[in-house]
Amino acid sequence: MNKILILFAHPRFEKSKTNRALLKDIDSINGVTLNDLYEQYPDFNIDTDREKELLLTHQIIIWHHPFYMYSAPALLKQWIDLVLEHGWAHGRGGGNLNNKIIFNVITSGGTREVYAANAFNRFTIREFLIPFEQTATLCKMIYLPPFAVQGTHLLTAEALQFHIKMYHTLLEKLVKGNFDIETLKKVEFLNDWLVKETGEQKP
Repeated sequence: MNKILILFAHPRFEKSKTNRALLKDIDSINGVTLNDLYEQYPDFNIDTDREKELLLTHQIIIWHHPFYMYSAPALLKQWIDLVLEHGWAHGRGGGNLNNKIIFNVITSGGTREVYAANAFNRFTIREFLIPFEQTATLCKMIYLPPFAVQGTHLLTAEALQFHIKMYHTLLEKLVKGNFDIETLKKVEFLNDWLVKETGEQKP
């Protein structure tokens, strides 16, 4: 069984209908640990020893955050800068995170269609996430495509429930090891793999 650590960062969580729904009862899934960074560190004073210990005791890491200005909220960036330090996560004397799996779970107001070369945002979500991918590569981790809930302001109650179910299904499959890592690497979004696996389509 794999243990999953969700590093959640949202400075206005109480106002995020989508993220509140996605995370409701999430820690009831056996093997999943939710680490709410803004709840844990409201003063941005990150306990790096605590965070490193959490990383060491989990096999799969998730950066879960809203897609703020084409990146992540400030506290998650600070977490990356302070916790994934040279000599521990990478470089000489590093290697503590080798071969751990990591990926982003994001929510965005823009739909999937507006993230493309000839669309409003000019680049794909995967292109915007390259700094995260390279960070994982530097730390010799296995980086997977993102799980994304997009067009959040347009979601019907039925569509939101679909995304909740898919996220929980993803976590359960990862915990149980019911996946092929090379297959996951080939998809654009983990959502696409889940639709194929479950046969369910977004409403």
